[in-house]
Amino acid sequence: MNEQTLIGLVIAIIEFGTLLYLAALGELIAEKAGVLNLGVEGMMAFGGMAAFWAGVETGNPWIALVVAAIAGTALAAVHAVISVVLGADQVVSGLALTILGLAMAAFLGKDLVSKPVGTQFRELDLGPLSDIPWIGETLFSMSALSWLALALGVATWFVFTRTSTGLALRAVGESAATADAAGLPVVRTRVIAVMIGGALAGMSGAYLTLLLAPGWSEGTTAGRGWIAVALVIFGAWRPGRVLIGALLFGGLIALEPRLQTFGVEISPILLSMLPYLLTIGVLILLSIRSRNRPSAAPAAIGQTWRREER
Repeated sequence: MNEQTLIGLVIAIIEFGTLLYLAALGELIAEKAGVLNLGVEGMMAFGGMAAFWAGVETGNPWIALVVAAIAGTALAAVHAVISVVLGADQVVSGLALTILGLAMAAFLGKDLVSKPVGTQFRELDLGPLSDIPWIGETLFSMSALSWLALALGVATWFVFTRTSTGLALRAVGESAATADAAGLPVVRTRVIAVMIGGALAGMSGAYLTLLLAPGWSEGTTAGRGWIAVALVIFGAWRPGRVLIGALLFGGLIALEPRLQTFGVEISPILLSMLPYLLTIGVLILLSIRSRNRPSAAPAAIGQTWRREER
């Protein structure tokens, strides 16, 4: 295995890790506010389709990214209204959102299939920094979206741990009734958190269709939204740990097409299953582990709250 092959693998791990981290970070914010959103896959697909369409129409990747965020936010707003405002079951609403997002992306994007890419994000060129062996060729050559994802992760950690806004959001996720008694706007906080999560999921979809796998086709998200949901559990609802998990799972996805080139003879079907098998395995291990210790999950996650029932 030569040096360039290893560098290519590290770059791929960062790229796939960024894809998963953006979506997982959005889910983390929603869950911290007490809302389980299983519609990440649908929001990613809808955001990816919207980004590709905007890229074709405008030729500007940043406008396309904004359009993807708006698309993800709009879809998340549906979940927020149904599950938070109207008090419907969050699991059912989230699953319905996945089906809706995938269907809308497939229907509205049918004319985009096989269309040439209008624009896409490129790796950054920081001059002499990018020429530093290994570090420059990987970290300092990341795309602007990878740096943006890292900055959003740091900002999320800071808001959660150092601001009154983060304290209020975490309070709503731990006990909506107590937060309401303290004068916090429970419904508004949860709706905003869900919509921010939708925006990040949409941006993750844009990263997929404008950089990682430029182009649009039905099924392009390939179940990665579900991995993002699992990453929140894997990371114990902490932005830093979720980042580590994203890189780990991103590494598995990156290895999938490369193992055979490294001389490892293994079935391509089994390779494609590895990230999802690991996801299932991690969830089982965490479930067993949580039997003997308190869960790190927000106490009110998934619970419907109505003021009149307080």
